[in-house]
Amino acid sequence: MIPFVRAAGSAKRVVMVCGAQMGKTDSILDLIGQRLDQRPGPLLYVGPSRDFVTQQFEPRVADLLETPSLRVKMASARRQKLTKKIVAGVPLRLAHAGSSTALKSDPASLALVDEYDEMLSNIKGQGDPLGLIEARGFTYADFSTVITSTPSQGNVETVIDEATGLEFWKYADPEELSSAIWRLWQQGTRYHWAWQCPHCDEWFIPRSKLLSYPKGATPAEAKRNAWLSCPHNGCVIDEVSRLRCNETGVYVAPGQRITKTGKVVGDPPDSPTISFWVSGLASPFVTLGDRAQNYLLALKSGESDKIQTSVNADMGETYIAGGGEMPAVSEVRARRTNYQLGKVPTGGLRLTMAVDVQKFRLIYGIRAWGAFGTSWLISQDEIHGDTSQIEPWNELDEVLNARICGMRIELCFVDSGFRPGDPKIIDVNRVYEFCRTRSPRVFATKGSLTLAAPLVRRQIEVKSNGKRAGWGLSLISLNTDHWKRQVYDVLRHDPDDGGAAWFLPDDISDEYCEQVVSEARKITPNGKPQWLRVRRENHGLDIEAMLQATAFMKGFHKLRPSSRARVASDYVEPVEEGVVQSSHPVIPAPAIVAAARPRSMRSFNRLNGGVK
Repeated sequence: MIPFVRAAGSAKRVVMVCGAQMGKTDSILDLIGQRLDQRPGPLLYVGPSRDFVTQQFEPRVADLLETPSLRVKMASARRQKLTKKIVAGVPLRLAHAGSSTALKSDPASLALVDEYDEMLSNIKGQGDPLGLIEARGFTYADFSTVITSTPSQGNVETVIDEATGLEFWKYADPEELSSAIWRLWQQGTRYHWAWQCPHCDEWFIPRSKLLSYPKGATPAEAKRNAWLSCPHNGCVIDEVSRLRCNETGVYVAPGQRITKTGKVVGDPPDSPTISFWVSGLASPFVTLGDRAQNYLLALKSGESDKIQTSVNADMGETYIAGGGEMPAVSEVRARRTNYQLGKVPTGGLRLTMAVDVQKFRLIYGIRAWGAFGTSWLISQDEIHGDTSQIEPWNELDEVLNARICGMRIELCFVDSGFRPGDPKIIDVNRVYEFCRTRSPRVFATKGSLTLAAPLVRRQIEVKSNGKRAGWGLSLISLNTDHWKRQVYDVLRHDPDDGGAAWFLPDDISDEYCEQVVSEARKITPNGKPQWLRVRRENHGLDIEAMLQATAFMKGFHKLRPSSRARVASDYVEPVEEGVVQSSHPVIPAPAIVAAARPRSMRSFNRLNGGVK
C-alpha cells in the first residue's frame, strides 16, 4: 500500500484495486491524517452508503482525530458534526454516494472514494458519482482523487509479455466490464504487484490460478496443504516463503521489466491516472490455506454469489458472470489444427450449415462431421446487406448450393428469432420464405431456454408473408441451454481421449474464437439456467450451438469411419433438371421443388423419397 499512498496527490487520479481486508481503508485514514496534520486543505471522503459512512467509517475517523497532533488542531466540540469535522481550520466532509447534495456541497483539495464498485452509476439523475466528486476540485490546481475498491464482474484475460515472461492483465473491452474500478484501473498505468520466486529467482505476478492444492482435496484438506506454484519452473512456494516475497515485492507495469536485483526498468504507459493492482494472495492477514478453503467451499455451494465473493474479495480479481462456467479463449484457440478454411479434412463425411440473421448481415458457419461426432469448422463468413431485401438471401442460396470438396450441405438451420424488416412495410418474412422454398433441406429455428427436449419439430401454417396458408412450414424449436452447453462440452473434450472432438482451422480469426466463448451460464435462485453475455459479439456461440443441433437431427453423432464409402455414392451431379442418378434418396434442389409443388405435406414427403 505504501507506493499507492505516496502516489496520492501526484496525479489527477490514483486508483487501487485489491481484495477485501488488505489495508485500503487504513491507507485512506493515513492520507486523511497526514493531510490534516501537515498540509491542511478541505477533504472529501465518499463511501458507498450512509450506513457504511456513519456506522463503520466515522468511528474510525473519530479514533484518528484523537492522536495528539490532530487533537490540538480540532475546532470546538460544538462545531463538530457526525459527517463534518473541522481540523486545522479546514473541513473533512464524510459523504455517501447515494446523496448528490452531499457530493456537491463543499469544494475539496483531495477526494477519497472508497469501494467505488458498490456505488450507483447515476445518482438521482445527477450523473456519475465520480464526475460529481471531481467537480468539487475545480478551484484547486493540485486537486487529486484517490479511488479504491474490490472489483466486481468483468471478462478480463491475461497476456504474457514475450520479452519479460511476465503475465499481465490484458486490456479488456469496456463494454465487457461491469466493474467500474477495473475500467478506471486499465485507463491508468496498470501497475501489477510482482514477486521474486525464492527458489529460482524469476519474477512473476501472483494471481488466483497459481494457488494450488491436492487434486480432489476437500476444503479442509486444501486449507492444510495449499501452496503457490511458480509459473516459470513450478517451484513450490509455501506459506513462510510467501510472506517473505512481499518484503522484496515491486510494482511493474506493461512495458517495464524487473532486473534480478529487483530494479524496475522502463517507462509505464503514459496516463494521467496512476493505477495499482495487487492480488489477494499477497495479503499477510490471510493464509494460502484460508484462500483455498474459502474458494472450494464457494464452489461446493453451487451459489454464484458466494463464488463471486471469493473471486472478488479474496483474490482481488474480476468475476465472470455465471460462476465462470465457460471455457477460456485459450482453450478455443488450442482446437486449431492443421487444415485451412474451405477444406474438408479426410475424416469429414457430411456437411451442415447454420445461419444467424441480423438486420444488415447474415452470419453463417459450415461444419464437416465425421466418426463418433468429431467435427471441423469448414467455413465461417458474413453476407452483408439489408436482410429485409432479397439480395443477401440470394447470395446465401449460392453458398448453400455450392459444393465444398465435392460435398453438398445436407442440412441448414436459419435462426428466425429476428424478423428482417418492418412487417407493416415488408409483406414478406424473408426467413420463412427462404426456408419454405428450400424445405426439407433448410429449417427455420427458434431458441428457448425452457424447452423440455433438446429439439422439437413442429408445423406452422404460413405463407411467404407470414400469414396463414394451406400448407405448412416446419419450425425447429431448440433448447438453447442444452446446445450451448453441448458446445462447451465438446470444446473441453480432449481429442486424445477418443469420442467426439471439436476442431477449428488454423487460419480461423481470433475474433471468432472469442465469440465462441461469449456467454457464461448461471443458475438463478429459482433453479433456472441463465446465459449472460460477457462479450459484445456472441454470434460464434449461436452458430456453433445450431450446428450441434443439425448434427443431432441428422444422426451424425452415430457416424462411423466406414460411412465414407457411402458418401461418395449419395450425391452425383444431375444429368438434366429433374433427373438424378443415385442409388439413395436425394433431397431435390429448390428449383425442382418449386416446379413440382405438392398439394399437401403427405405428397410432399412422398415426392422426396419418404423423408419425414
